[in-house]
Amino acid sequence: MGDLGGGDRREEAAAAAAAAAGGGPDHLVVMVHGIVGSTADWKFGAEQFDKLLSDRVIVHCSNRNMHRLTLDGIDVMGERLAQEVTEEINRRPYIKKISFVAHSVGGLVARYTIGRLYRPPKQISENAQQNLTDDNRGTIYGLEAVNFITVASPHLGSRGNKQVPFLLGVTAIENFACCIIHLIFGRTGKHLFLTDNDDGKPPLLQRMVDNWGDLQFMSALQAFRRRVAYSNVHHDHIVGWRTSSIRQDSELPKWVDSTNKIYPHIVYEELCKAEAPNKCVDTDHCPLEEHLLRGLKRVSWEKVDVSFHNSKVRSAAHSVIQVKDPVMHCEGADVIQHMIDHFTL
Repeated sequence: MGDLGGGDRREEAAAAAAAAAGGGPDHLVVMVHGIVGSTADWKFGAEQFDKLLSDRVIVHCSNRNMHRLTLDGIDVMGERLAQEVTEEINRRPYIKKISFVAHSVGGLVARYTIGRLYRPPKQISENAQQNLTDDNRGTIYGLEAVNFITVASPHLGSRGNKQVPFLLGVTAIENFACCIIHLIFGRTGKHLFLTDNDDGKPPLLQRMVDNWGDLQFMSALQAFRRRVAYSNVHHDHIVGWRTSSIRQDSELPKWVDSTNKIYPHIVYEELCKAEAPNKCVDTDHCPLEEHLLRGLKRVSWEKVDVSFHNSKVRSAAHSVIQVKDPVMHCEGADVIQHMIDHFTL
């Protein structure tokens, strides 16, 4: 990140003074874009947050993993984002809270990042194992963890039947995609299709549903006051409904068109409480997707299902849900409004 200009320095100084006096924003909101994306992808969302919550939050759109750098792998991107977030926190000592809003693969990158930045509660001894259901949660780099929001993120990966809808659910095509995806999307493709095998380790997404060494992935997720998954119920050709909403096929709800004039595209909302860890009896033959589901369900999730099936731009639902382009994708503005209206401060 470049040096701050004079105007930015004055703005930072004013924000610090206001925060010190108890009247300025003390809540950092980190927005993370998806694959081959850039800071511009969250331009509309950031502007809306700044417009409606400027007295409470400071929005930062991540800029360390733009364009081709998103092909380097979820772990590499996660380490870069962790460094970026650390720098943002260090130069704003008045910040007390942190939230993440992440689109697509950015949701997985953010999950990796918080695992790196997690700090356990001080009163928990080093030899004691933290209980994920414990109210005494840790922090994200010393900050209170508030909202962890993902938007059309492939939490269960992209491997499996109809997890990537444009592959049409044809097994032969899906299997072929697993074999060549690294040629198109590099290490990130391997991570998404769960074909990575670094040094004999399990796939990264499998490791990310546990605490793995010094990366406290699940403890970090548990640290947040709320976790929210926004998902497209259909017409998202990149990320399927099942993987983005962390559900099995049998758990996908029946939805009806919204009658809410404020959020016309929100068609279903559900609060899923944390489930007790219930390991597969035969762990060696437990389907990988089931393992990921069981792991992520150990924490509660708010699930918000979205439909653009009546929209003229429904084929671009993966971008519309984020309002990637304020003109072309403006129909997704109610999703951003819903996000802001329900944002915990």
